[in-house]
Amino acid sequence: MYETSYHRPSSLADAASLLANASDGRLIAGGQTLIPTMKQRLAAPSDLVDVAGIAEMKSIAVEGDTVSIGAACTHSDVATSDAVRGAIPGLAELAGMIGDPAVRHRGTLGGSLANNDPAADYPAVVLALGATIHTDRRQIAAADFFDGMFSTSLEDGEIVTRVVFPIPEKSAYAKFRNPASGYAMAGVFVARMKDGAVRVGVTGASGNGVFRSAEIEKALLDSWSPAAIEPLTISAEDMLSDIHGSAAYRANLVKVMAKRAVAAIA
Repeated sequence: MYETSYHRPSSLADAASLLANASDGRLIAGGQTLIPTMKQRLAAPSDLVDVAGIAEMKSIAVEGDTVSIGAACTHSDVATSDAVRGAIPGLAELAGMIGDPAVRHRGTLGGSLANNDPAADYPAVVLALGATIHTDRRQIAAADFFDGMFSTSLEDGEIVTRVVFPIPEKSAYAKFRNPASGYAMAGVFVARMKDGAVRVGVTGASGNGVFRSAEIEKALLDSWSPAAIEPLTISAEDMLSDIHGSAAYRANLVKVMAKRAVAAIA
């Protein structure tokens, strides 16, 4: 790796100041993507600003009809939280499926969302539940946050501080893992909201990144059962196609994972 300066601020204000004063500063928490990128010399930030120890970014709380999760919470924190498991068990289950134990104990919610890997798990639940991403500057609705593969609406130096999830009536997540990496080749988060709406977030399958499936949502709104999804034909037009699976294969995986998620709820 190239030479870099490492900083471990104790507050959000200090982190923002360090970023603003660095010639090419990068945030780091779990480092699951940035550190390997630096080791391959594909990135050479002048400064690393570590937000993993900032207390205000590590809390988890049920607040009214929402669950608020700090951006520096690890996947393991989310998966094992009694608050999350009690309010949104589908979210806790999703977090427990990410990577392996080493990844789950280092990787963070905020880092995953800011990186927006097309095969990451969290985007599916964030988009499906219509979560709100809080930063040190503003609040961003999930529908406005994701902007295609590895791209978000975050501005330079903007720090994700927490994510607020509406609590659904019921939810579940199912994914087909890439056998080598554990990333989702297709991951589907299904939720019935308290107002009766059905929302479905899909990750891993599309070259455009995470998306909502209107056709699956409509089918489940008409009849909440795996059988309602069976007649659907999911379009392969925008699906990824690579050595791991064709576009048609991934389109079929979306359908299969959606059926499994609904069956898991039942």
